[in-house]
Amino acid sequence: MAQFAADLLTASRRETRPLIRLALPICGAQLAQAGMSVVDVMMTGRLSATDLAAVSMGSSLWLPLMLFMTGTLMGLTPIVAQLLGGGRTDGIRPNVHQALWVTLVLGVLAAGLLWYTSMPIFRLMAVPDEVARGASSYLAAVAFGMPGIALFQALRAFSDGVNHTRPSLWISLLGLGVNIPSNFVLIYGGAGLTGLFGDWLPGWIQALPALGAFGCGIATALSMWVMGLAMIAYTHRSPAYGDITLWHSPAPPRWRMIANLLYVGVPIGVAIFVEVTLFTLIALFIASLGEVTVAAHQVALNYTSILFMLPLSLSMALTVRVGNTLGQARYGLARLVAWNGIAIGVLVALFNSLLLWLTARPVIALYTNDIQVQQLALSLVVLAVMYQISDSLQVNLAGALRGYKDTRVTMFITLVAYWVVGLGGGHWLGSYGLLGVIAPLGVHGYWIGLIAGLTVAALLLGERLRRMAREVADGNAELICH
Repeated sequence: MAQFAADLLTASRRETRPLIRLALPICGAQLAQAGMSVVDVMMTGRLSATDLAAVSMGSSLWLPLMLFMTGTLMGLTPIVAQLLGGGRTDGIRPNVHQALWVTLVLGVLAAGLLWYTSMPIFRLMAVPDEVARGASSYLAAVAFGMPGIALFQALRAFSDGVNHTRPSLWISLLGLGVNIPSNFVLIYGGAGLTGLFGDWLPGWIQALPALGAFGCGIATALSMWVMGLAMIAYTHRSPAYGDITLWHSPAPPRWRMIANLLYVGVPIGVAIFVEVTLFTLIALFIASLGEVTVAAHQVALNYTSILFMLPLSLSMALTVRVGNTLGQARYGLARLVAWNGIAIGVLVALFNSLLLWLTARPVIALYTNDIQVQQLALSLVVLAVMYQISDSLQVNLAGALRGYKDTRVTMFITLVAYWVVGLGGGHWLGSYGLLGVIAPLGVHGYWIGLIAGLTVAALLLGERLRRMAREVADGNAELICH
């Protein structure tokens, strides 16, 4: 143990800087994409509580689908990273082409699901009619953007895998830059523009309708396509990818490569989907508790999700670093790279906890003027402070395991921790209390369930990484050969 600690300290001096150099642009990109959601919530919240609730409900459906696609396509990152680390760059282009075929299918399927299943789900969950109609129209617009965002995520996974993470930052900022003015025009219409610039605007501009949640969905879809098309242009023209001529000689579907991508990627997608649907189902379960509770939950979740971008970005960078090192057949070093990333993740979690504690009240006031919503959201943020370390640990442990292409066990751990412990325990506490001693806790019970689920996930994933990294370092390289 003492020798391992000494080796880890030595590796930390060498590995921390490249890890952070990879993670920072990813973090910027994640924050920009999260910023779109923040802008959506803030702008619709200023219009009306009903529009805010509609966008919140709609987001709870399309975000899990988008993140399932993203997770599945993230299977490309360790494949590309290991090929690059092993000097087999000629294998990268055909693997990316197969990912693009998968992207096409996933994008179209996601759009179809949003078009045809949203209203039945809202009726099943007893969402108020006015909110359900607004959310359904919002989702109908967002659906058009799903193929575009899938395209962006596939090309981003490729670019991250070759250690080039900056384009995702700049293109995500471009998407945010499109989203903000589009949101303003489409949500508030001519009345909003007149209030901002004055009544000198032409009459046809002043007559533009305020589309509310539906306009927010159109702006989101537009941003998605701008990002996807910009990523195509960048990967086509940039010299940063060296001799990887990505858009030369398009490859038809190769089922073996597609199967390999899905073998690695689908468990990632399922794991992310399970994690996100934990929050989605909570949002749907509390919908019957009233607009104040829904709005407060969404505000607290939206705010804490912004800070989650830090450990999430670190985990994505850790996948690349571990994958590169394994591709070089340096298995002992890969173990040290993984655990160094976990240690940095703990430091990030401590920083997040402090930031939440110091900034919660003024930041929540930016979301809403409603005092009841502010007070309830603040009480939820206090609970969020408690799970920062568990959350950071579980996401970075999963990121390190992805570098090993070990994704199936992670998926099963996520299923148990999030749905059984997190959702099951949270629903019980929220609806029934505890053994007749504690009364039903409402939305707070669900958030306590989050704490339990994330903690169980961190413990189980930590044990999995400990075993996996040690066995590979001891020479069992078969574990990384899929």
